[in-house]
Amino acid sequence: MYLEVKDLIKYYGEDGSRVQVLKGVNCSVEKGQICVLLGPSGSGKSTLLNIIGGIEEIDKGDIIVDGKSIVNMNKKQVSLYRRNNLGFVFQFYNLIPNLSVKENIEVCEYLSKTPLDIDDLIKTLGLWEHKDKFPNQLSGGQQQRCAIGRALVKNPGILLCDEPTGALDYNTSKEILELIEKVNQKYKNTIIIVTHNDAIKNMAHKVLKLRDGKITKQYENETIMRAKELEW
Repeated sequence: MYLEVKDLIKYYGEDGSRVQVLKGVNCSVEKGQICVLLGPSGSGKSTLLNIIGGIEEIDKGDIIVDGKSIVNMNKKQVSLYRRNNLGFVFQFYNLIPNLSVKENIEVCEYLSKTPLDIDDLIKTLGLWEHKDKFPNQLSGGQQQRCAIGRALVKNPGILLCDEPTGALDYNTSKEILELIEKVNQKYKNTIIIVTHNDAIKNMAHKVLKLRDGKITKQYENETIMRAKELEW
């Protein structure tokens, strides 16, 4: 198993204001799968994503990625783990405004020993004719494609997507989900998508449903729907 989460417990706050946000979470994802973390606001899904991403620490439990525990890593080891294993895609694009599309992607190319071919990636993203444009010259969907490219160019084992379509309209959201599907098929990254959009679960290999800090249901889809066929 490529990613394993074992008995994960996480608190926020101290003393009287201490709140338990993850309550013994157990789950696993195989290499190359698309996994959707589904749940309402406050269910703990973004916290779980951030912990897998080495952004937040845990109070108890273990996270194992490619056979290695990340829980007891020191700061330098966590930085290397994030650099070598992870790509991040957020709801908001966080592009560098005075860099072109190609330059925004190149920023992360230098972090990897085995980066993807940048020109091929830009073509896969559907951005070739926009590669010299700046972020303010792009649509929201094009900016998100650029952000996905920036995360992907390192050739990460895991691509973490936190509400990647949350700021986009329906048609653009479908385009981004089709791109994520295409990326998964072409580059074989393990992709974890946090969303509150129930329809997106149908394009995933694996679905984890969270509520109140617990996984209430996890299963693998017997039939995987193409992203372009999703409706909501």
